Amino acid sequence: MSNSSIIAEEETHFFGDVCKNFDYAAQFTNHEAGLLDQIKSCNSVYRFRFPIRKGNHFEVIDAWRIEHSQHQSPTKGGIRYSEMVNEDEVMALSALMTYKCAIVNVPFGGAKGGIKINPKNYTVAELENITRRYTVELIKKNFIGPSIDVPAPDYGSGEREMSWIADTYATMNPGQLDAMGCVTGKPLALHGIAGRREATGRGVAIATRECVNVAEDMEKLGLTPGLAGKKVIVQGLGNVGYHSAKFLAEFGATIVGLCEFEGAVYNENGLDVDSVFVHRKQTGSILGYPGAKEFKNSMEGLEQPCDILIPAALENQITQENAARIQAKIICEGANGPTTPEAEAIFYAKGGIIIPDMYANAGGVTVSYFEWLKNLSHVAFGRMSRRFEENSNQNLVNMVEGITGMSLSPTQRSTIIKGASELELVNSGLEDTMIRSYHEIRETWKNNPKIDTMRTAAFVGAINKIAVSYQNLGVWP
Repeated sequence: MSNSSIIAEEETHFFGDVCKNFDYAAQFTNHEAGLLDQIKSCNSVYRFRFPIRKGNHFEVIDAWRIEHSQHQSPTKGGIRYSEMVNEDEVMALSALMTYKCAIVNVPFGGAKGGIKINPKNYTVAELENITRRYTVELIKKNFIGPSIDVPAPDYGSGEREMSWIADTYATMNPGQLDAMGCVTGKPLALHGIAGRREATGRGVAIATRECVNVAEDMEKLGLTPGLAGKKVIVQGLGNVGYHSAKFLAEFGATIVGLCEFEGAVYNENGLDVDSVFVHRKQTGSILGYPGAKEFKNSMEGLEQPCDILIPAALENQITQENAARIQAKIICEGANGPTTPEAEAIFYAKGGIIIPDMYANAGGVTVSYFEWLKNLSHVAFGRMSRRFEENSNQNLVNMVEGITGMSLSPTQRSTIIKGASELELVNSGLEDTMIRSYHEIRETWKNNPKIDTMRTAAFVGAINKIAVSYQNLGVWP
């Protein structure tokens, strides 16, 4: 087999894996084949190339924007900056976005974008040029807009890139009142929202906590309910992995292992996540952290003793080759597609539970939805009500103290009186979304004995919701 054939084969499996999962779940629904085919297919695939000047020469950039489903408008999905980006990957991620939004009841269709570059190889000015040119190409083909398609950050991109996109869109659409709603994940100063940066990691931590709080399920795994004392390994110290580890530690778990591309560190008594993060920033490597056992092969770090494994890096990290060596009893997928279907079958055969990616990492799109609503309403959450709530609470406390003769301490008084900030409202909405959605998936899973995995249950729920949307739109009989 030629090298080109091998590459082509490697680049066409992710969307196929998503479709396999879809087809398997579809047998547990009652929808006709044509409707299922419509739900599964990518509606719009836009592949384009554009030149940029790099130094004294030109370079041609490959890029994509794929809208998987317009059963809800706008479509929604991040933009990935990576040399590994290919059309199959973007199609798969756009499909997962469709199902993800349905699972957590966010009214968006699914989309995804990709720019085939390594951001480290470009100056800030060159990255800005690439991002703005990419945005212009989307505008020309009507693939971006607050009511059309709303991008967000993904692997390799962040608040800075989203601000360039917003500015480019607003510049080319003068007078459009809702222009800032064309993209989410923006900096706070440019109409972003509090809590967006850490939202995906917080959602992963809440999903994990909700799973281990179900006593019936933990008994089958031989674990006690609750996160207290649970040993966790996290793969990836990027935005999702770092915040997943941080919030899990805050919820009472013990982070015993951290893995990055250069290696892994492990300490059965626990690691200080912030300390490891600082060490890596100072030295350029996770290795060499004092008091930790280290592995130069990052994948070995996934196989160390723990109760919970959080793969929060890239897809296809847990495969048929290493699944049997994973010692965790619960996998919560922070990344998109980190577990192959073959590995999932092996893990469930061992009696484990996998919390699927399209639910577990939905915190980002949930808070992006809140940011989009904020941009359309042109007012921050809590701005009009916070002082009113505090004054009302103050009057209530004064009245109770006057009637009872009791006197609250300053700390007690401030706790009771305090009105909710935007960050508190966002975190509250995210927590409610993740908790409700987990139990919705679990109910589907437990109520149908033929549904063997939580991923299948999540797909079944998503398919049913999307089918109803198509039927309600009148585009399907």
